[in-house]
Amino acid sequence: MKPVAPSSARRWMKDRRLSLERWGLRLGIWAGPGLLRRITPINPNDYGEGRGQCIDRYYIERFLTEHANDVKGHVLEFADDTYARRFGGDKTSKIDVLHRTADNPKATIVADLACAKNVPSDTFDCIVCTQVLHCIFEVEAAVRTLFRALKPGGVVLVTDAGIQKLDSVDLKNREEYWRFTSLALRRLFEEVFPAELVEVKAYGNALAAVAFLHGLAVQDLKQEHLDYSDADFEVSLSLRAVKPNGPSAR
Repeated sequence: MKPVAPSSARRWMKDRRLSLERWGLRLGIWAGPGLLRRITPINPNDYGEGRGQCIDRYYIERFLTEHANDVKGHVLEFADDTYARRFGGDKTSKIDVLHRTADNPKATIVADLACAKNVPSDTFDCIVCTQVLHCIFEVEAAVRTLFRALKPGGVVLVTDAGIQKLDSVDLKNREEYWRFTSLALRRLFEEVFPAELVEVKAYGNALAAVAFLHGLAVQDLKQEHLDYSDADFEVSLSLRAVKPNGPSAR
């Protein structure tokens, strides 16, 4: 429209670029073959947080909402305590924050989850482990630490990446290793937790996957498009596992 629109109209459209683009995406005006022919993402700058809520965060928070009753007592979270406070609220008696390095002022436990000598055993009623495991190469050891840290009867709530773009900076810094399938996540935890106490659920579909890879946000899609589930397109993975009461057979 640049060649024919007056300068005042071009300025008006520039000021409203995001809202106009979002309107077009939601109506399907800019979807279809043109979108698939792009070799660069619509939003290359981030995972969608610059436009609104990240698509994977929509699924993560949906999972935590479904299991909010598990977030209680003594809770462990990673990097910060946002979800423990949001979903635990008055049900929590104490919240600890684990971080790998001591430069995080919110950390109450400094440890590497894969060789976590500083993580106490049989301590936590709930562990909220969102988007952590893909950053750890020795992922089997990390799962064993999660099991050890839980009290008998305690619950770990896990989410991690399925279909998701890589972060080149994290790769360079050796901070990103894995993308999972629901089967891989289940097998990892069933090596440690009893199989009957492990529940796995995947979220996503083809449209949600493409939108997430393009760096689009929840606000760019309709809710019914986000909520539709297709087992062939696992955008975000979730797992709930319970440490058994009494001596474990494992």
